[in-house]
Amino acid sequence: MRPATAAFLAGLLIAAPAVPADQPLRIGSKRFTESYVLGEILTQSARQAGAPAEHLPGLGNTAILQQALENGSIDAYPEYTGTIAREILQVEEPLDLAAINTRLAPMGLAAGVPLGFSNGYALGLRGAEASKRGVRSISDLAKQPGLRLGLSHEFLGRRDGWPGLQSAYGLTGVTPRGLDHGLAYEALAAGEIDVVDLYTTDAKIGREAITVLADDRGYFPRYDAVILHRIDVPAKYPRAWAAIAALTGRIDEATMVGLNARAELDRVDFAAVAREYLGPSTQKPAARSLVQAIFAPDFGRLLATHAGLVFGSLAIAVILGVPLGIVAARYRRLAQPVLLLAGLLQTIPSLAMLAFLIPITGSIGAWPAIIALFLYALLPIVRNTHAGVLGVRDSMRQAALALGLAPRDVLLNVELPLALPTILAGIKTAAVINVGTATIAAFIGAGGFGERIAQGLALNDHVVMLAGALPAAALALVVHVTFEWLERRMGTSLHR
Repeated sequence: MRPATAAFLAGLLIAAPAVPADQPLRIGSKRFTESYVLGEILTQSARQAGAPAEHLPGLGNTAILQQALENGSIDAYPEYTGTIAREILQVEEPLDLAAINTRLAPMGLAAGVPLGFSNGYALGLRGAEASKRGVRSISDLAKQPGLRLGLSHEFLGRRDGWPGLQSAYGLTGVTPRGLDHGLAYEALAAGEIDVVDLYTTDAKIGREAITVLADDRGYFPRYDAVILHRIDVPAKYPRAWAAIAALTGRIDEATMVGLNARAELDRVDFAAVAREYLGPSTQKPAARSLVQAIFAPDFGRLLATHAGLVFGSLAIAVILGVPLGIVAARYRRLAQPVLLLAGLLQTIPSLAMLAFLIPITGSIGAWPAIIALFLYALLPIVRNTHAGVLGVRDSMRQAALALGLAPRDVLLNVELPLALPTILAGIKTAAVINVGTATIAAFIGAGGFGERIAQGLALNDHVVMLAGALPAAALALVVHVTFEWLERRMGTSLHR
């Protein structure tokens, strides 16, 4: 079996759903520390009860998690009542858990297992800056037009986020910068911004001496932590759900702040934080070097998944892209439309492409990732095939036709062999691009080295980020060198 074919089949195996009888409870989480930790606690609680469960970490924002729930890609994830009311149900009035469930039922969803703490949105700025300017509440921001706001991308677009807050407090003329929540505290400490959005259980609030501004107009609703799940989960996974339900009321705000601190300040990985909570350990985890972080136990799994995504999508792109390039070269009127379409696909931002493909495919994970990577790989393959075939001299074609070869035989025996080095160069470019782009696929649960990058961003942990980025870069280098070797071999064969 050819390597590309094997990789493509590996990609399909990654995407294939498990047999329903053996399917574990699938727990999702968002892309910030607390959600990762809670996702691990839920997953490990189910496993300790003897029920199969898996954690799909860092899947993105509320909209992506909601879609994943509704299409059955995940079964449950930790969420907050205020987010459910404002973002999912899109209502402004406060709702208790019973009212929330009444409105969720037609969607096939339910919320339960109140964990015992609330983690609300807030705005904050450095304590020294707050004292200097006399800023104590959000209303005071209107009197300080020179303050620079840096807000997380999700907060900027949420119904209960910046648009409504700006209107409620009359914060006109303020244009905040968008940045990842995991980088907010670092930007604040560096003085690049003055005000950030916070989660009230963030561990760094105390360490960084952040002043949390009072919501003096009561804009934000309560954000009690609950489990949002498909309505059939308790009946479908009774043992796992019983273990998760036992967590009701067991995590208060101080406990959650401590768990977040273990991950963010002590650099303990999320799974270990969950294990400590469920079964406290007196052994302090040893600090990991970069080499140890790279070659952690999950290295083989991440490498196989990343390679499967890259080469599975590349195989599809070659199968479709080379014929498209040939058609564009043979039929000149089709050249510009074909190349333009491939070029337009390349301009779509990768995260937008992945988010767009989730409702189309009805799933998260490998399928939308493979489709997105395939679309990104088309342009270099189509363009180089087109250029390679056009680069064959007309005299070569005429000579072949004069010898009695049919046009099909001319293509297969003359044009494609002569164009092969150029085609292979396009495939190499597509492969190298896909290695880097595949890291983004982790944000929709497709796995690969992007998992580490996403976790490193959530924790602002450069070691974890490098543990994902360096292997991805090394894989791209290996792919590049391999294709360079193949090109030299092809060139040698053609000149014999």
